[in-house]
Amino acid sequence: MPNSPTATPSTTAPSPSFHLRVRDLRRVEQRAIHARRRYPGGGEEFSTIAGFQSKPWLGRLRRALREDLLTLHYQPIVSLQDGAISHYEALLRLADEKDGTLTPPSAFLPAAERYGLIQAIDRAVIAKVCALIGGELVDRDARVAVNLSALSITDRGMLEHIERELNRHCVDPHRLIVEVTETAAIDDMVRAQRFCEGVHTLGSSVALDDFGAGFGSFQYLKRLSFRYLKIDGDFISALPSSHKDQLVVRALVGLARGMGKLTIAEYVGDPATVCLLRELGVDYAQGFEVGRPQARPPGLAIADLRSASAAAAAAAASP
Repeated sequence: MPNSPTATPSTTAPSPSFHLRVRDLRRVEQRAIHARRRYPGGGEEFSTIAGFQSKPWLGRLRRALREDLLTLHYQPIVSLQDGAISHYEALLRLADEKDGTLTPPSAFLPAAERYGLIQAIDRAVIAKVCALIGGELVDRDARVAVNLSALSITDRGMLEHIERELNRHCVDPHRLIVEVTETAAIDDMVRAQRFCEGVHTLGSSVALDDFGAGFGSFQYLKRLSFRYLKIDGDFISALPSSHKDQLVVRALVGLARGMGKLTIAEYVGDPATVCLLRELGVDYAQGFEVGRPQARPPGLAIADLRSASAAAAAAAASP
């Protein structure tokens, strides 16, 4: 009897689609958090486990890879000393909507990782960036940074793929920077160490991204070989009004300098932050105040970008 106190409650077996391994759940949640923080505006329904399970992401992403529907925007990283552009970061978008709307990575990267497509996407991005800096840029010294997932960093074939694409497009390796996000847990630290060392051996650089927001900040700092330390935006967005954030940034700058590394502040959004970062000794800035992402490759707009960045830096420095 349904209402009998001695009746055994009925149980319903969960749908197979929810039979996710603990590690899968952890990676999806980490990637979703990272993507939403770094690329806001994707919509909460797209960047959660339930959200991407309800969307046909597997088919969309396979089609995007097959039909080359992944596109890149480029945001400058600017010197806080002279306003010159150090390099650009390539930011991923999905261009598969009929009305031309670009889907931000916060919408699809968690699904790409869940369905085992993140390495293929990372490889496609590497190929696009190498083709760009090898053949399309007006400025032959411009450099571009790309983000790689934790899975790609521990992928045995990723380093060979990078070397192959560099050679294929006759790219000077120093023009490529690989960003390793510190918000993602790396399962195989030994392999990650070998990857970072291999990138440096090729002649490229490594940036430790989102530093201070992840799972093993100082373990990564100690064990991974890198040139740039990117200070997470959570410590930057309210910097002028937060004494605690100022203390953290000052400490990270001192730590990086002691290790012979360069610092980059993310999410720089106003002139006051630019001035304060300069006072604190940060080397570079990235954010809307010094340069917004642009769809055109850097070589098609590099003079304009440099002028805008230099003007922003000069304005921030003026009383």
